[in-house]
Amino acid sequence: MKHLLIILLFLASPVWAVEPDEMLADPVLEARAQVLDHELRCVQCRSEAIASSNAAWASDARKMVRELLSEGKSNDEVKAFFVERYGEVVLMQPNARGGNALLWAAGPLMLLLAALMGWLYVRGRSRATVAQDPVLSDEEQERLRQIMDE
Repeated sequence: MKHLLIILLFLASPVWAVEPDEMLADPVLEARAQVLDHELRCVQCRSEAIASSNAAWASDARKMVRELLSEGKSNDEVKAFFVERYGEVVLMQPNARGGNALLWAAGPLMLLLAALMGWLYVRGRSRATVAQDPVLSDEEQERLRQIMDE
């Protein structure tokens, strides 16, 4: 039982990435900060939001989010602050405009292109004529008989 509890605590540890000393006293601001923590990517980890990352940079980013919110910044202003410094890679869901629009559209476009190519291939195969055996001329048939007789 004790081992199961330790394992469960270990698995839940990313949830506790926000340290108690990082939390704001105002529950409304803290709720906004937690939403932003899930929308911002840890630039050190690259695969985790700052909410679940234990990296030093993520801790500093969480503190900065709370500091900016305490200064009266909106959620969009906080995200703009991080994008200005680290680029759109810091957003868990980058904007789908500009150069990113091509990246967002690339997957579905490739799927459609592959489906079109497959359809054209199958259509072409169904229209292909079966090659017929060539008919031998009289001279060729006579030569074939001579070869077979030998």
